[in-house]
Amino acid sequence: MKKLKIEEVLVVIIISIMAILAFINVLSRFIFHISFAATEEIEINMFVWITVLGIAMAFEKGSHLGMNLVFDKFPKTLKLIAVIISSLLAIWLFATVDYYAIKDVIRDLTLYHSRSEALNIPVWIYTIGTPIFSIFVFKSIIVFTVKNISAIVGGAK
Repeated sequence: MKKLKIEEVLVVIIISIMAILAFINVLSRFIFHISFAATEEIEINMFVWITVLGIAMAFEKGSHLGMNLVFDKFPKTLKLIAVIISSLLAIWLFATVDYYAIKDVIRDLTLYHSRSEALNIPVWIYTIGTPIFSIFVFKSIIVFTVKNISAIVGGAK
C-alpha cells in the first residue's frame, strides 16, 4: 500500500471539510429554507489552499505543463540547462507569490486589521495558507529537479 504524503492528506482533509460544508448548506436550504452564506467564504478560501497543494503534488509527479516533444529532442547538456532554468523560474514565481502574501498578512495584522464579511474572521487567517502550503511546492520543485537531473545524468532521459 502506498504511503500518503502530508500534502495528499491535507488535500483529502480540506476537500472533506468543503464537501461537508456544502452538504450541510444544501440540507439547510431544503429543510429550513435558510442558506449559510458563511460556508461559501470558507469553501472559496479552502479552494485556494488545495490549489497550492495540488501544484505541489503536480510538480513532484512531473504532471505540470511541459514541452516534452521539444525537450526530448535536446542533447543532455541542454536538457540539464532547461530543467535548472525551469526550476529556478518556478521557485522565483512562488517566492514572489509568497512575498506578497506574507506582506499582505503583515499588513492585515498590523495596519488594516481586515475581517471577512460573513464570519468576521481576520482575513490574514485565510491568506497565511498560501505561504504555508507553498513550502510543499518548494519541496516538490527541488525533488522534481533532483530526480530529473539524476535521470538525465544517468542517461534515463
